[in-house]
Amino acid sequence: MTGEVRIELSGLEDWPELEAVGPALLRGARLALDASGSPLRGEVSLACLDAEAMADLNHRWLHRDGPTDVIAFDLGEREPGGGRKLIGDVYLCPDVALEAASAPGGPPPTEEMVRLVVHGVLHVLGHDHPVGEERWESPMYRLQERLVARALESDTEQA
Repeated sequence: MTGEVRIELSGLEDWPELEAVGPALLRGARLALDASGSPLRGEVSLACLDAEAMADLNHRWLHRDGPTDVIAFDLGEREPGGGRKLIGDVYLCPDVALEAASAPGGPPPTEEMVRLVVHGVLHVLGHDHPVGEERWESPMYRLQERLVARALESDTEQA
């Protein structure tokens, strides 16, 4: 389904400890795109930002203070005949992801980064979830966790 969607990953080189995560991030993005169930064409950009740049983006566009782990923008357009050109920007903050990973009981860094990519791409595709504790039981969250597990299974198989 995603053959016509180009995925571009940038900025990860600024986090040498995450250097090996790139293929898993692209795999997670592809799995999320495939989950749409519809033929897609277009481009999705995955950009890694430091905490300061993410806090600026968060404040400017979402009117929230401080950095966050992921922000996604669906910039796509509907086409005549019901098609859709997918264009999305997903901004990831490895600083926040590494902080979550280092917390007691936190996920491994690769898992957390893949989770953020899948989460962001699902938002670009139009999925949403409630705010608060209900989010953990939402259809989007359940789909996200299935896709993260699949992306990480593939990572283990290739090791």
